[in-house]
Amino acid sequence: MAFFLDEIDECLWDRLKVTDKKIVLYGMGDGAEKIRAALDEKDIPLGDIMASDEFVRGHSFMGIRVKTLAEIEELYGDDFIILVCFGTQIPEVMEKIAFISRKHELYAPNVPVTGEGLFDLDYAREHRDELMKVYGLLADAQSKRVFENVIRYKLSGKLDYLTEVETPSDEKFNLLNIGTEEIYADLGAYDGDTVIEFLNETSMQFAKIYAMEPDSKNYRKMKRRLYMLGSAIFEAYNCGAWDEDETVVFNLRSGRSSTAVPSKNMTLNPARFREIKMLKLDTLLRGQPVTYLKMDVEGAEEKALLGAKQTIADFSPKLNIALYHRNEDMFKIPLLVNSMQKKYRLYMRHHPYFPDWDTNLYAL
Repeated sequence: MAFFLDEIDECLWDRLKVTDKKIVLYGMGDGAEKIRAALDEKDIPLGDIMASDEFVRGHSFMGIRVKTLAEIEELYGDDFIILVCFGTQIPEVMEKIAFISRKHELYAPNVPVTGEGLFDLDYAREHRDELMKVYGLLADAQSKRVFENVIRYKLSGKLDYLTEVETPSDEKFNLLNIGTEEIYADLGAYDGDTVIEFLNETSMQFAKIYAMEPDSKNYRKMKRRLYMLGSAIFEAYNCGAWDEDETVVFNLRSGRSSTAVPSKNMTLNPARFREIKMLKLDTLLRGQPVTYLKMDVEGAEEKALLGAKQTIADFSPKLNIALYHRNEDMFKIPLLVNSMQKKYRLYMRHHPYFPDWDTNLYAL
């Protein structure tokens, strides 16, 4: 059967492999380090590093002096390719990136937030059957457009694919038909920002909220921000969502690629690792219902779903699940949800963000 993936014969890494232009990283930090590692692995030489003018102070990053765009233009004319190495949902910054892309060849390489490897053409072809199955499960034309464009973005690094299909973030509430009697479980509640978004949408009309946040600083901030909600209607837990009830450790120095493993499997160095309590949502709820379940848990979405298996089977809550942390999320998460509850209708949306960090699955 014909599938859009079959017409794609090149990805960004192929383009970079053969170009004679200088490769210039735009941005510093973990994203730049991961993209440089990918370039090194594929024997693609790095030419230079740039940053926005306000962040250039004569310093170096990864052994290269960071330059302004004007310096890069003076050095190389138009004979360079810019690779965006950071994420943003700030409209002004997104517009600045778009403006630069109209002047110069620019891409935003897709590297996973968590996990190894790249979503390149070989990877996509390896998982063609799963991708095609997900495409067939999607419930409306916009979901299919989002799915196709996000995959095309992942392979090409071209941000236009994302802007072509983006919709406002608050669209999810209409799509999910969020009402005033919801029992809301927020897995990965951060500092309470998504709880506050929910409260604003429902005008403070709801039945109950459960919130899980593993980071102790974020948890305390959330508790302070939401002090007005009594414990009878707001239960907050300083723990992460998982598929087992156990303690895990997180590597504090691995940035966006932080990984969790059972604490019994390693000797802890307190300077590098922190123990985190993890719970299944099914354990936390003890058979109590949920009508709306959101998961944005830094690459643990599969485990969080498995830990909510009974809740989903018993109550079929409306789902809002992040799809952008791992390479496999675009096919593995929708297929898992479909296997857990066949009656769900699956939707996919991308909300304004460079790169694809606000691409979500909605199920109802």
